[in-house]
Amino acid sequence: MQVCEATVKRIRELLRQKRLTIYALAYKTGMPISTLKCILNGRSHNPGIVNIQKIAEGFGMTIREFYDSDLFDNLEQED
Repeated sequence: MQVCEATVKRIRELLRQKRLTIYALAYKTGMPISTLKCILNGRSHNPGIVNIQKIAEGFGMTIREFYDSDLFDNLEQED
């Protein structure tokens, strides 16, 4: 699995756990819904650390907590 794919899976996992919609997350982060949809649909291959920080904060966690998941173990090298 590559970083982008793991990031999308982590966001979807947290949306389920926290029982949030994409729209609720957009509201909490202050990010445009279109940006979140691009990330979740895989069109954004590099969402950027600033966006990841906003997303993590939208979930009420730090970046460290966001990346504290088995999904990020043994990632493939990206081209």
